[in-house]
Amino acid sequence: MTAIAVAAVPLAFPAAAWAAPTDTDVPWTTYQASLDPITANHVTGRGTAMIQLSGNTAKITVTASGLVGGGSPHAMHIHVDGAGVCPKPSEAKDHNGHSSINVADAMKDYGMIGTSLTTSGDSTPKSALAVDRFPAGSSVKYSRTLEVTDNVAANLKSGKAVLVVHGIDYNGNGTYDNVLGASELDKTLPAEATDPALCGAFNVSQMTSMPGGGADTGDGATQTGSGIHTGMVAGGSAAALVGLGIGGFALRRRGVTTR
Repeated sequence: MTAIAVAAVPLAFPAAAWAAPTDTDVPWTTYQASLDPITANHVTGRGTAMIQLSGNTAKITVTASGLVGGGSPHAMHIHVDGAGVCPKPSEAKDHNGHSSINVADAMKDYGMIGTSLTTSGDSTPKSALAVDRFPAGSSVKYSRTLEVTDNVAANLKSGKAVLVVHGIDYNGNGTYDNVLGASELDKTLPAEATDPALCGAFNVSQMTSMPGGGADTGDGATQTGSGIHTGMVAGGSAAALVGLGIGGFALRRRGVTTR
């Protein structure tokens, strides 16, 4: 298969996501992030993210393209308690004889997982790699309303919250394989399945608004594009990786090449 090439053009949010506030509205603060590729991981995609926050209620929208296709799942998280920045190409290290950036390499930059952007159910760090509940395919259009923790809300307000989309195709063969060796999060997985692909720090927007129907509520998250690969399921009993706030997950060999 050939590598997926995507023009580096920022994606815009629909105008319907914005609505002018009124005197009786509860104030919402809007945060936006431009999701740029981790070029050290041979990623060429791009995206945008928006969070409209009122108290601990967050209406979240993510749009991205140029990711690994073929039904490959892409874990997405709001990371907190780091430096509030994305890793630079100069931070790449040798992994299986190739220069790349894995999750551990970037933790000091964007921190630990605060919220998992699952499409349904739990959205805590416990679902960090519940890939049967994350968007899949080369394009993502995600929206969901979630209750975030006080810490995540505080990181958004202080400019330390970062959105990361995981899952890369380092060697351009259209699937996750072992070109970069095993993932540091779970040795049964290829590193490509968990390495960061897109990253963007949230900044407060000049516009304060009431969400105008831009995101669904509860478990009614939306994600268009390729469906989630049913051969890749979360391993709820896997041990958490201490210090990274990441849980393990299992992928059937039918869905991922591990050799």
